[in-house]
Amino acid sequence: MEPAVSPLGLRPIWRTVLALALPALAQQYLHLLVRMSDQYLADNFELPNPAARATYLSALNTANYLYWFVASYTVVVSVGATALVARFVGAGDFSLAHRATGQAIILGITFGLIGTISGVLGLPTLIAALQLHGDAANYAVQFLMPLAAMLVFQITESACIACLSGAGDTRTGLKVLGMVAILNIPLAWMLCFGVGPWAGLGFAGISLGTGLSHFVGCVVLLGILARGKSGLQLTWANLVPDIGLLRRLLRVSVPAAVDSLSVALCQLWFLSLVNRLGDTATAAHGIALNWEALGFLAGAAFGTAAMTLIGQNLGAGNPARAAHCGWVAFKMGAVTMTGMGVMFILFAAPMFRLFCHDASSQPVIDEGVPVLRLIALAMPALASQIIFTSALRGAGDTRVPVLISWIGFLGVRIPLAYLLTRSEIDLGVFGVVPGWNMGLLGAWVAMTTDIWVRGSFFMVRFASGRWKKIEV
Repeated sequence: MEPAVSPLGLRPIWRTVLALALPALAQQYLHLLVRMSDQYLADNFELPNPAARATYLSALNTANYLYWFVASYTVVVSVGATALVARFVGAGDFSLAHRATGQAIILGITFGLIGTISGVLGLPTLIAALQLHGDAANYAVQFLMPLAAMLVFQITESACIACLSGAGDTRTGLKVLGMVAILNIPLAWMLCFGVGPWAGLGFAGISLGTGLSHFVGCVVLLGILARGKSGLQLTWANLVPDIGLLRRLLRVSVPAAVDSLSVALCQLWFLSLVNRLGDTATAAHGIALNWEALGFLAGAAFGTAAMTLIGQNLGAGNPARAAHCGWVAFKMGAVTMTGMGVMFILFAAPMFRLFCHDASSQPVIDEGVPVLRLIALAMPALASQIIFTSALRGAGDTRVPVLISWIGFLGVRIPLAYLLTRSEIDLGVFGVVPGWNMGLLGAWVAMTTDIWVRGSFFMVRFASGRWKKIEV
């Protein structure tokens, strides 16, 4: 059975990259649309005390960080799934590609259940550790609990989409996620605000709508794979655990998951520093990140194309073409993301006013607009970081990127964030040193510096070509 998209054909590489990246980009933006809808709902939710709006948005920002942590957690399944399926498809071994799909779904269900149990039991403690307290902490727990309870369906959904991407089919995932988004938005509104005499569930209804939508998406994707119309065939026989293949999947995915989860944990550490700056800074930080995602997600889409094409071309025994695909994906992604950066510079203020439309939110706009304009300067480096990370993962090179991520966060972002956001820093036996006390802007200067450092390292790693010799 042939994959839905054949990237090894005769058409130019840039057209092949676009054929894979555009559906993946639409997938990413559908996720963003859901997040933006949730943000808009939260901003329009009636509070007993309108002055508490920043507290509410602060809670949603922390919730979004943890929701992003979930996306990092899916890497423990998705990277190995895409890399192995792509290798098998490139080599023309579709029987093994189908088998790998079944094993990836087993991992999705297993890690999804682990995440669900951990989230439901440990969520309040985690929120407190992120320096969020009082009403903001309660709002964050309310928002995240339904998502935690239904996490297994989202992880399994991601495993299915990763397998399809490895086979060169990014369109099926787009169609299903489009359905998820179309279902999610009205469902979240209804569960939040209610229908007729029913008053709704309030803040928790927003995330319940998201969780239910992903449940539907998971069921639909499993049905598509079972029918075998997407280029991959899921059968009961392929769902019988294959220890050898599971090990191969985990050998690629576990280092990538360590990388992603390390980044996510460092991001949460970084968020705790931002949360210490107060609700206004936290709210501005969250809205700026939502808009910055326009660039970030574009890079992720071109990264998906790079991962698929590199895996398939290595499977076909053509490392030179694999490298060419990686560079083309980077160039196209960098141009797209730089264009997003220009938009941030020109339209930062009206972009913030979309979510801050009353007078009480003006301080959020004042803090947020400068940082959104600042991150525009990091778009080329962010493209390098994201796209080459995915490219290396497609080749199975998932260990060295962990070290690069640790250097960026632990050696650059976190220390610099302490220095730039605080008036003084207590170094214990080494005494107290003065900080720059730049507030939220200082935190984003630290983030921008980290992005340039990691982006440079990832480009050097890809250019070295050592990933061409890695076996998966």
